[in-house]
Amino acid sequence: MEDRTAKDRIMEAARARKMIRPRDLASIPGVREHILRLVRSGELKKISRGLYAPANSQIEGDQDLLEVAKLVPQGVICLLTALRIHEITTQNPFEIWIAIEGTATKPVTPGVPLNVSRFSGRSFSEGIKEIEFGHVTVRVYNPAKTVADCFKFRNKIGLDVALEALRDGWQQRKFTMDELWYYARVCRMTNVMRPYMESLV
Repeated sequence: MEDRTAKDRIMEAARARKMIRPRDLASIPGVREHILRLVRSGELKKISRGLYAPANSQIEGDQDLLEVAKLVPQGVICLLTALRIHEITTQNPFEIWIAIEGTATKPVTPGVPLNVSRFSGRSFSEGIKEIEFGHVTVRVYNPAKTVADCFKFRNKIGLDVALEALRDGWQQRKFTMDELWYYARVCRMTNVMRPYMESLV
């Protein structure tokens, strides 16, 4: 009876959250052993180290994004991946772009290609919003902060990408000029961004 109850609780959580980690269900005695049995029986599938999903789940194109959100909970989705989430780019990066703070250990996500950028201070902590994909919470910079970041990292992603994001975001009303100017100041990009912002109004 205990095995069946534990199995039911694990599968219920897996279906609700889309993906689970054993530590998410630490209140269930012997949860790791139960999960391994469910993998062997074909009811769960192992997505990557320490991450499992229902065998019949269809996570579609966002599987890599959801895996990274689960495996690197203190990171923040940024730059090209954030642009894609906010739909203000024609870019479709094969990597997940993620920001980590200062001297934090570079994350390892087996099977998921990452492009890691180090942010510090307010540049890391400001402008974070949480988006729910199913029952997975993804931390991502908001559109205005993402555009400012694109100018800050223009040598890495290309000025053309930053300009496209600025134009598309403004046309789609993803941000106001006040919001954009605020994050330009946070990223110390006011002198760089000012002429491009003035061209929009």
